[in-house]
Amino acid sequence: MNQTVKTYIIAEAGVNHNGSLEIAKKLINVAAECGADAIKFQTFRAEKLVSKDAKKADYQKRTTEVDESQFDMIKKLELDETAHHELIQYCSDRDIQFLSTPFDLESLIFLTNECELPYIKIASGEITNSPFLLEIARMGKAVILSTGMSTLGEIEQALGVLAFGYIDKGKKPTVEAFQMAYSSIEGRQLLQQKVSLLHCTTEYPAPFSEVNLKAMDTLRSAFGLTVGFSDHTPGIAVPIAAVARGAMIIEKHFTLDSNLPGPDHEASLEPQELKKMIEAIRQIEMALGCSYKIPVPSEIKNKAVARKSLVASQVIRKGETFTEQNLTTKRPGTGLTPLFYWEWLGKIAERDYEQDERIGI
Repeated sequence: MNQTVKTYIIAEAGVNHNGSLEIAKKLINVAAECGADAIKFQTFRAEKLVSKDAKKADYQKRTTEVDESQFDMIKKLELDETAHHELIQYCSDRDIQFLSTPFDLESLIFLTNECELPYIKIASGEITNSPFLLEIARMGKAVILSTGMSTLGEIEQALGVLAFGYIDKGKKPTVEAFQMAYSSIEGRQLLQQKVSLLHCTTEYPAPFSEVNLKAMDTLRSAFGLTVGFSDHTPGIAVPIAAVARGAMIIEKHFTLDSNLPGPDHEASLEPQELKKMIEAIRQIEMALGCSYKIPVPSEIKNKAVARKSLVASQVIRKGETFTEQNLTTKRPGTGLTPLFYWEWLGKIAERDYEQDERIGI
């Protein structure tokens, strides 16, 4: 009756390996030991991802060299193809799923064709990158789509592109074709089979006042898809609350040490925090249980102890009348239920009762 629904927990290593294969393996060890289902990295070529004069985000300026460009920052954080294969094998040996987010077409092809990943995680920043979304869908892979910075309309447009790519019948990609694919029965079925949405606030760290966990309900209602939460808030309270609100996927950044240099370490959990978060989520999963309101096995033995019975509040002699003065309720609950209190008022005692003796038995 009480079947626990397991949340898919993604420990987001991202670029917190700082370009080091050794650190990446240590992150895998931590994620596996903490009980995460998957560990996720990021796959990109700096030349394909960002212009050389692109500026950093404010949070990146706080945590990296001020005069360094975004290009130079992320160039140091690349993992080559050999490293990917080594990490995938290392994850397999540790019995944890390797995932990665591609940020360019070459990386997508590599992750799909060579690494054969079960899912493609799409970052929030790619939700309006329709050509990229189309190529992802044409690969036929299931996707987990983060929705930070987006409106419902933008999410619907992205889903239309994905639906069109999944159907892939050789039609020319157009806005109208995307809308038709999204509205079609085939398109909706494919989206339900292949797409999960993650609510997300794209700020590092994200302010609690701007998380809006209730938006998960809106996503679930609007699109009828599996919904989860990609968390950037400090601490572990919000992802735990998200599971209580029905998140089926949780993604959370973690690091070996939040004081390490790099753009994401400061807003990431340290190993003990990650372990506590996962333990708490597993407890919440069990606690959610089923929707039936009935006594559960552990309660039944306590019913007699905690409930009350009708008892004599004073000595009652045979032939006396039961009144509010001589009839009361006390533990244990092994006698007549107090529900019948008013039916006994006015009745005549058919035998003697000592004080505290249960009535009617």
